[in-house]
Amino acid sequence: MSTGSGAASAPAPDPYGTRTALDAPARKNSMFSSLRIRNYRLFFLGQVVSNIGTWMQRIAQDWLVLSLTGSSAAVGITTALQFLPMLLFGLYGGVLVDRLRKRPTLLVTQSAMALTSIALAVLTLTGLVEVWHIYVAALALGLATVVDNPARQSFVSELVGPGQLQNAVSLNSANFQSARLVGPAVAGLLITGVGTGWAFLLNGLSFVAPLTGLMLMRTRELHPVERAPRGKGQLREGLRYVAGRPALLWPIVLVGFMGTFAFNFPVYLSAFADDVFHGDAGVYSMFNTLMAVGSVSGALLAARRGTARLRLLIVAAMAFGALEILAAASPELWVFALIMVPLGLVSMTVNVTTNTSLQMSTDPSVRGRVMALYMMVFLGGAPVGAPIVGWVTDTYGARVGFAAGGGIAMTAAAVIGLVLARAGGLRLAVGWHHGHPSIRFVPRDRVKALAPAA
Repeated sequence: MSTGSGAASAPAPDPYGTRTALDAPARKNSMFSSLRIRNYRLFFLGQVVSNIGTWMQRIAQDWLVLSLTGSSAAVGITTALQFLPMLLFGLYGGVLVDRLRKRPTLLVTQSAMALTSIALAVLTLTGLVEVWHIYVAALALGLATVVDNPARQSFVSELVGPGQLQNAVSLNSANFQSARLVGPAVAGLLITGVGTGWAFLLNGLSFVAPLTGLMLMRTRELHPVERAPRGKGQLREGLRYVAGRPALLWPIVLVGFMGTFAFNFPVYLSAFADDVFHGDAGVYSMFNTLMAVGSVSGALLAARRGTARLRLLIVAAMAFGALEILAAASPELWVFALIMVPLGLVSMTVNVTTNTSLQMSTDPSVRGRVMALYMMVFLGGAPVGAPIVGWVTDTYGARVGFAAGGGIAMTAAAVIGLVLARAGGLRLAVGWHHGHPSIRFVPRDRVKALAPAA
């Protein structure tokens, strides 16, 4: 275990790695307490601008591919290429992040992403863009993300320290999803008004904000974390660290299933907008915006909650799958649109709970590798899942594809919930609690006490 600054954020050793995450009491926080810290405030404000641009580009990219090809599978291939580098090189990115200083690393990766967006904007605005150009741009963004994502995730602890980590992680998610309220709406107006190229250009320029924030930060106010020295076997060390802790391993497995098969919203929502409800880019943007309304609510609720619990993760994942199945059966556009709000809320609950529980349960010296593994599984599942769900959607219809993704999410959540309960020494108890029927996980020695009387 690291003894460097920041090590206090790691919990006491637990032979099963589940006690803290499953049973820690909740702590109430001020919803915006971490924004009192100047460095985090600069980071947060820069991300507000950049995230709006990111959502604009996502909508424009998906719609441009669909317009050029008419194929949901092509949208899936674009998504796959963007996340393929994370699947192939994500763990190596985590090793680099644990060795490097986070702020200079982010200055490089954010600049590279800005240049990629501007290059795609030039091709689109000049009328030269072809599908393979979009594929190359998606791949280039993915390569930068291999280092950028774990660096940004682990840099938060250096900005705020362990005491505000839960709140800062939740606010980061609220930030990203709040931008989802604005970005898709602006992208829809730009696409229908002046074309997709302007959305790409504005995204490239939006990176000026986070780059400026990074340069204005006060180095002396950071919470330095002991960096891992260069050495052999660091990748295997990170994998062994996760494999020996069920509270880290199984949430990562769960989000792997969900990221691969259930979170493919570019494929699902564009297909519903175009094929099922015969809408345009504005309808697709509306679906994303409504999901963002729920996602922001979920992130702000998480900012007020205390330590994340894995029980909440399992319940939210099952609810997410059920809502996807319900949305797939929606007979009317307005019904489908309304379901996007609670779907966004539970999806954000899954994301924030996983992210926070991993960061709070990980030693700072290996946090970059753990978060890289998490992002590799979560985002890297898209190269595998997106073409598959795109093919299912093209072949059997959007409703079948969406329902299948929801079914996989529900099944994975149920199985992994049972595995985590067993690892934590829990058993399913059916009985009465305060005069009401109760089904819950409790320690083994309490099962008999809670069982219904004969």
